[in-house]
Amino acid sequence: MVVIADPIGDMLIRIKNAYLARRKEALVPLSKEKEAVAKVLVATKIIEKYAVSGEGVQKMLQLGLRTDRKSMLEVKRISKPGRRIYVRAGKYPSVKGGKGTLLVSTSKGILDSKEAQKLKIGGELLAELF
Repeated sequence: MVVIADPIGDMLIRIKNAYLARRKEALVPLSKEKEAVAKVLVATKIIEKYAVSGEGVQKMLQLGLRTDRKSMLEVKRISKPGRRIYVRAGKYPSVKGGKGTLLVSTSKGILDSKEAQKLKIGGELLAELF
């Protein structure tokens, strides 16, 4: 059994590698946190869809990737297991001049920074995606 120290970082890198390999889907071990990230990625149109597959302990998250995406996906993990970065409401940094997405873990769940600003809540900065 392999223990992954940073499961969200692992998920984002698997998505990036699948895009670079021009695959139509990526498989990620399932967790509630990863499923919440997948919901945000679908809402921001980084991925097309997601579904849960498998049984018991071997459940996987199937991520359907967009085939019309022109540029490759850039991923920058901000908070890491050794160093957590938090931000107050309204103080979110912009990603690539507003063209990118900032994933934030808040008290309302995992959201993108635009949604967190609408709700006027702060949280932990997870990653930048472009």
